[in-house]
Amino acid sequence: MEKARVFHTGEHITAHDVAKTIDHSLLRPDITVKELIEGCDIAKRYDCVSVCVRPSDLPIVCRELEGTDVLVTTVAAFPHGVATTESKVLETIDAIKKGAVEVDMVMNIARFLSEEYDYVENDIRCVVEAAHPMDAKVKVIFENHYLTPEQIKLACQIAERAGVDFVKTSTGYAPSGATIGDLKIMRASCSDKVSVKAAGGVRTLDAALAVLSTGTIRIGTRSTIAIMEEALKREKEGTLVVKEEGELGGGY
Repeated sequence: MEKARVFHTGEHITAHDVAKTIDHSLLRPDITVKELIEGCDIAKRYDCVSVCVRPSDLPIVCRELEGTDVLVTTVAAFPHGVATTESKVLETIDAIKKGAVEVDMVMNIARFLSEEYDYVENDIRCVVEAAHPMDAKVKVIFENHYLTPEQIKLACQIAERAGVDFVKTSTGYAPSGATIGDLKIMRASCSDKVSVKAAGGVRTLDAALAVLSTGTIRIGTRSTIAIMEEALKREKEGTLVVKEEGELGGGY
């Protein structure tokens, strides 16, 4: 898969460009099978880059997305990151065997806050070393709500040393999600080998455009319809432009 395009403030883009940054989120614990199928239909309708689903839902989602360009993403050690390394590896391998091509694993936040950085790096590296030989990408979720700017920078450095493909802001289950300031720190703290994903609080097109202005290339959201319908409207008007003004909220 080609590396995704990075957008810049003031750039005119298309609605399809926006769609190809969206991981449509289907992670709520109460989502039914009917809603899963409806969510896949939404992702197919707009040609989103992926859907992000609970591990047990992979057979359903892979069936629904078969023959499309929409990728299948799942999560590991979600949402707290406190599973053992061995469990994270097994969960990752099982998910990839069931059709996931990207795995969003949660960093062991408690161990990071305890300054057990070698543990955290090894935990991430073991998942990466399981996923990459199976041609799957790994995103590591930091849960930035609990971290200072300096800790976010350090987490980025640890994750890059461990070989991740993406660093990601949040699970959507902490009291706050992505912020523009955090995204700028993450983009500045990683080399171009590592991409950035925003999750939590991106509910409007203006919020999505503000996220893209930071160099972030993926957005986890449940608000795909609202974002895409407004994107299609502005594209038709010729006013779909990357800008920094959008505000982010909490949750997905």
